Amino acid sequence: MTTPVLDVRGLAYAYPDGHQALFGVDLHVHRGERVALLGPNGAGKTTLVLHLNGILTAGAGSVHVSGLPVARENLLEIRRRVGVVFQDPDDQLFMPSVRDDVAFGPANLGLRGAALEQRVVDALDRVGMVDFIDRPPHHLSFGQRRRVAVATVLAMEPEVLVLDEPSSNLDPASRRELADILRSLDVTVLMVTHDLPYAYELCPRSVVLSDGVVVADGSTRDVLTDDALMAAHRLELPFGFDPRTIPAP
Repeated sequence: MTTPVLDVRGLAYAYPDGHQALFGVDLHVHRGERVALLGPNGAGKTTLVLHLNGILTAGAGSVHVSGLPVARENLLEIRRRVGVVFQDPDDQLFMPSVRDDVAFGPANLGLRGAALEQRVVDALDRVGMVDFIDRPPHHLSFGQRRRVAVATVLAMEPEVLVLDEPSSNLDPASRRELADILRSLDVTVLMVTHDLPYAYELCPRSVVLSDGVVVADGSTRDVLTDDALMAAHRLELPFGFDPRTIPAP
Protein backbone atom coordinates (compact mmCIF):
# COMPACT_ATOMS: atom_id res chain seq x y z
CA MET A 1 0.00 0.00 0.00
CA THR A 2 1.34 3.43 -0.91
CA THR A 3 1.86 6.16 1.68
CA PRO A 4 -1.39 8.14 2.08
CA VAL A 5 -1.17 11.67 0.75
CA LEU A 6 -3.19 12.68 3.83
CA ASP A 7 -2.57 10.64 6.97
CA VAL A 8 -4.39 11.82 10.11
CA ARG A 9 -3.97 9.64 13.20
CA GLY A 10 -5.60 10.14 16.59
CA LEU A 11 -6.11 13.85 16.00
CA ALA A 12 -7.56 15.69 18.99
CA TYR A 13 -7.96 19.42 19.42
CA ALA A 14 -9.47 21.79 21.97
CA TYR A 15 -9.86 25.52 21.38
CA PRO A 16 -8.38 27.96 23.92
CA ASP A 17 -11.83 28.45 25.49
CA GLY A 18 -11.83 24.75 26.36
CA HIS A 19 -14.25 23.58 23.66
CA GLN A 20 -13.11 20.16 22.48
CA ALA A 21 -13.69 20.01 18.70
CA LEU A 22 -11.94 16.77 17.72
CA PHE A 23 -11.65 13.51 19.66
CA GLY A 24 -9.10 11.16 18.10
CA VAL A 25 -9.85 11.48 14.37
CA ASP A 26 -8.29 9.02 11.91
CA LEU A 27 -8.41 9.83 8.20
CA HIS A 28 -6.34 8.36 5.37
CA VAL A 29 -6.67 9.67 1.81
CA HIS A 30 -4.60 8.21 -1.04
CA ARG A 31 -3.29 9.97 -4.11
CA GLY A 32 -5.95 10.65 -6.73
CA GLU A 33 -8.95 10.05 -4.47
CA ARG A 34 -11.88 12.46 -4.33
CA VAL A 35 -13.36 12.32 -0.85
CA ALA A 36 -16.33 14.22 0.59
CA LEU A 37 -16.19 15.27 4.25
CA LEU A 38 -19.77 15.38 5.50
CA GLY A 39 -21.40 16.17 8.81
CA PRO A 40 -23.74 18.54 10.62
CA ASN A 41 -22.78 22.07 11.65
CA GLY A 42 -20.40 21.96 14.60
CA ALA A 43 -19.12 18.49 13.74
CA GLY A 44 -15.49 19.63 13.57
CA LYS A 45 -15.05 19.61 9.79
CA THR A 46 -13.46 23.06 9.55
CA THR A 47 -11.26 22.36 12.58
CA LEU A 48 -9.99 19.20 10.88
CA VAL A 49 -9.29 21.04 7.61
CA LEU A 50 -7.31 23.75 9.40
CA HIS A 51 -4.94 21.07 10.71
CA LEU A 52 -4.14 19.80 7.22
CA ASN A 53 -1.94 22.77 6.32
CA GLY A 54 -0.86 23.79 9.79
CA ILE A 55 -3.22 26.69 10.48
CA LEU A 56 -4.07 24.82 13.69
CA THR A 57 -1.65 22.62 15.63
CA ALA A 58 -2.77 19.24 16.94
CA GLY A 59 -3.34 18.92 20.67
CA ALA A 60 -2.79 15.17 20.32
CA GLY A 61 -2.18 12.81 17.44
CA SER A 62 -0.47 13.57 14.15
CA VAL A 63 -1.01 14.80 10.59
CA HIS A 64 1.30 13.86 7.70
CA VAL A 65 1.16 14.94 4.06
CA SER A 66 2.89 12.40 1.78
CA GLY A 67 4.94 11.30 4.77
CA LEU A 68 5.95 14.82 5.83
CA PRO A 69 4.76 15.76 9.34
CA VAL A 70 2.69 18.92 9.64
CA ALA A 71 5.04 20.79 11.97
CA ARG A 72 6.33 24.33 12.26
CA GLU A 73 9.60 23.62 10.45
CA ASN A 74 7.72 22.14 7.47
CA LEU A 75 4.92 24.69 7.11
CA LEU A 76 6.14 26.33 3.89
CA GLU A 77 6.28 22.99 2.09
CA ILE A 78 3.07 21.71 3.70
CA ARG A 79 1.18 24.80 2.53
CA ARG A 80 2.48 24.26 -0.99
CA ARG A 81 1.36 20.64 -0.92
CA VAL A 82 -2.09 21.25 0.61
CA GLY A 83 -4.10 24.04 -1.01
CA VAL A 84 -7.27 25.21 0.71
CA VAL A 85 -10.03 26.94 -1.25
CA PHE A 86 -12.19 28.79 1.26
CA GLN A 87 -15.95 29.13 1.01
CA ASP A 88 -15.77 32.86 0.27
CA PRO A 89 -13.44 33.61 -2.68
CA ASP A 90 -13.02 37.17 -1.42
CA ASP A 91 -10.96 35.69 1.44
CA GLN A 92 -8.37 34.70 -1.18
CA LEU A 93 -8.57 37.40 -3.84
CA PHE A 94 -7.03 40.71 -2.77
CA MET A 95 -4.78 41.88 -5.63
CA PRO A 96 -5.58 44.43 -8.38
CA SER A 97 -5.88 41.82 -11.14
CA VAL A 98 -6.57 38.12 -11.65
CA ARG A 99 -3.00 37.69 -12.89
CA ASP A 100 -1.58 39.23 -9.70
CA ASP A 101 -3.76 37.07 -7.46
CA VAL A 102 -2.78 33.81 -9.18
CA ALA A 103 0.90 34.84 -9.31
CA PHE A 104 1.07 35.77 -5.62
CA GLY A 105 1.77 32.31 -4.20
CA PRO A 106 4.32 31.09 -6.77
CA ALA A 107 6.10 34.47 -6.65
CA ASN A 108 6.48 34.05 -2.89
CA LEU A 109 8.18 30.72 -3.59
CA GLY A 110 10.69 32.53 -5.81
CA LEU A 111 9.25 31.93 -9.27
CA ARG A 112 9.93 34.85 -11.65
CA GLY A 113 9.64 36.01 -15.24
CA ALA A 114 8.42 33.72 -18.00
CA ALA A 115 8.19 30.71 -15.67
CA LEU A 116 5.85 32.62 -13.35
CA GLU A 117 3.70 33.87 -16.23
CA GLN A 118 3.41 30.33 -17.62
CA ARG A 119 2.40 29.00 -14.21
CA VAL A 120 -0.34 31.65 -13.98
CA VAL A 121 -1.65 31.00 -17.49
CA ASP A 122 -1.67 27.23 -16.95
CA ALA A 123 -3.60 27.53 -13.68
CA LEU A 124 -6.19 29.86 -15.19
CA ASP A 125 -6.52 27.66 -18.25
CA ARG A 126 -7.38 24.68 -16.03
CA VAL A 127 -10.36 26.58 -14.60
CA GLY A 128 -11.43 28.22 -17.87
CA MET A 129 -10.53 31.74 -16.77
CA VAL A 130 -7.44 32.61 -18.82
CA ASP A 131 -9.44 35.17 -20.87
CA PHE A 132 -10.01 37.14 -17.63
CA ILE A 133 -6.35 37.37 -16.67
CA ASP A 134 -6.22 41.18 -16.71
CA ARG A 135 -9.60 41.79 -15.08
CA PRO A 136 -9.95 43.07 -11.51
CA PRO A 137 -11.38 40.20 -9.44
CA HIS A 138 -14.15 42.41 -8.02
CA HIS A 139 -15.52 42.84 -11.57
CA LEU A 140 -16.14 39.09 -11.87
CA SER A 141 -19.26 37.13 -10.96
CA PHE A 142 -19.24 35.07 -7.78
CA GLY A 143 -18.80 31.84 -9.74
CA GLN A 144 -15.92 33.30 -11.72
CA ARG A 145 -14.24 34.50 -8.52
CA ARG A 146 -14.52 31.01 -7.07
CA ARG A 147 -12.83 29.56 -10.16
CA VAL A 148 -10.02 32.14 -9.85
CA ALA A 149 -9.67 31.20 -6.17
CA VAL A 150 -9.19 27.58 -7.27
CA ALA A 151 -6.58 28.77 -9.77
CA THR A 152 -4.63 30.61 -7.04
CA VAL A 153 -4.26 27.26 -5.30
CA LEU A 154 -3.54 25.24 -8.46
CA ALA A 155 -0.71 27.67 -9.31
CA MET A 156 1.12 26.30 -6.27
CA GLU A 157 1.01 22.82 -7.84
CA PRO A 158 -0.47 21.20 -4.72
CA GLU A 159 -0.78 17.49 -4.07
CA VAL A 160 -4.12 17.97 -2.29
CA LEU A 161 -6.94 20.39 -3.03
CA VAL A 162 -9.21 21.03 -0.04
CA LEU A 163 -12.50 22.75 -0.91
CA ASP A 164 -14.78 24.27 1.71
CA GLU A 165 -18.41 24.23 0.47
CA PRO A 166 -17.41 24.68 -3.20
CA SER A 167 -20.98 24.72 -4.54
CA SER A 168 -22.39 27.26 -2.08
CA ASN A 169 -24.00 30.38 -3.60
CA LEU A 170 -23.48 29.14 -7.16
CA ASP A 171 -26.20 29.23 -9.80
CA PRO A 172 -26.89 25.90 -11.54
CA ALA A 173 -24.68 26.66 -14.55
CA SER A 174 -21.73 27.75 -12.38
CA ARG A 175 -22.24 24.70 -10.16
CA ARG A 176 -22.04 22.39 -13.19
CA GLU A 177 -19.01 24.22 -14.62
CA LEU A 178 -17.13 23.88 -11.35
CA ALA A 179 -18.00 20.18 -11.17
CA ASP A 180 -16.59 19.67 -14.67
CA ILE A 181 -13.38 21.48 -13.63
CA LEU A 182 -12.96 19.42 -10.45
CA ARG A 183 -13.45 16.16 -12.37
CA SER A 184 -10.75 17.20 -14.86
CA LEU A 185 -8.05 17.92 -12.27
CA ASP A 186 -5.27 15.41 -11.68
CA VAL A 187 -5.08 16.15 -7.96
CA THR A 188 -6.33 14.58 -4.74
CA VAL A 189 -9.52 16.30 -3.56
CA LEU A 190 -11.04 16.59 -0.09
CA MET A 191 -14.38 18.39 -0.33
CA VAL A 192 -16.17 19.71 2.75
CA THR A 193 -19.82 20.09 1.82
CA HIS A 194 -23.44 20.09 2.94
CA ASP A 195 -24.44 19.65 -0.72
CA LEU A 196 -25.08 15.90 -0.71
CA PRO A 197 -25.97 15.61 -4.44
CA TYR A 198 -22.67 17.38 -5.25
CA ALA A 199 -20.81 14.92 -3.02
CA TYR A 200 -22.55 12.03 -4.79
CA GLU A 201 -21.71 13.44 -8.20
CA LEU A 202 -18.03 14.16 -7.54
CA CYS A 203 -16.75 11.98 -4.70
CA PRO A 204 -16.84 8.18 -4.80
CA ARG A 205 -15.97 8.08 -1.07
CA SER A 206 -17.45 9.99 1.86
CA VAL A 207 -16.34 10.41 5.47
CA VAL A 208 -18.91 11.54 8.03
CA LEU A 209 -17.69 13.57 11.00
CA SER A 210 -20.04 14.13 13.93
CA ASP A 211 -19.29 15.56 17.37
CA GLY A 212 -15.57 15.47 16.62
CA VAL A 213 -15.31 11.79 15.65
CA VAL A 214 -15.52 9.85 12.39
CA VAL A 215 -18.80 7.92 12.43
CA ALA A 216 -18.75 6.57 8.86
CA ASP A 217 -16.26 6.08 6.03
CA GLY A 218 -17.33 4.34 2.86
CA SER A 219 -18.73 4.73 -0.60
CA THR A 220 -20.82 7.88 -0.96
CA ARG A 221 -23.72 5.80 -2.23
CA ASP A 222 -23.64 3.55 0.85
CA VAL A 223 -23.41 6.54 3.20
CA LEU A 224 -26.29 8.45 1.59
CA THR A 225 -28.57 5.41 1.52
CA ASP A 226 -27.97 4.48 5.18
CA ASP A 227 -31.16 5.98 6.58
CA ALA A 228 -30.28 5.37 10.24
CA LEU A 229 -26.83 6.94 9.87
CA MET A 230 -28.24 9.96 8.03
CA ALA A 231 -30.96 10.57 10.61
CA ALA A 232 -28.63 10.12 13.57
CA HIS A 233 -26.24 12.78 12.29
CA ARG A 234 -28.67 15.38 10.90
CA LEU A 235 -27.89 14.70 7.25
CA GLU A 236 -30.89 15.16 4.96
CA LEU A 237 -31.17 14.61 1.24
CA PRO A 238 -32.95 17.36 -0.71
CA PHE A 239 -36.51 16.68 -1.82
CA GLY A 240 -36.61 14.46 -4.89
CA PHE A 241 -32.97 13.31 -4.67
CA ASP A 242 -32.70 9.57 -4.01
CA PRO A 243 -29.30 7.92 -4.65
CA ARG A 244 -31.07 4.55 -4.84
CA THR A 245 -32.62 5.61 -8.14
CA ILE A 246 -29.58 7.40 -9.60
CA PRO A 247 -26.70 5.37 -11.10
CA ALA A 248 -23.37 6.02 -9.43
CA PRO A 249 -21.25 8.42 -11.54
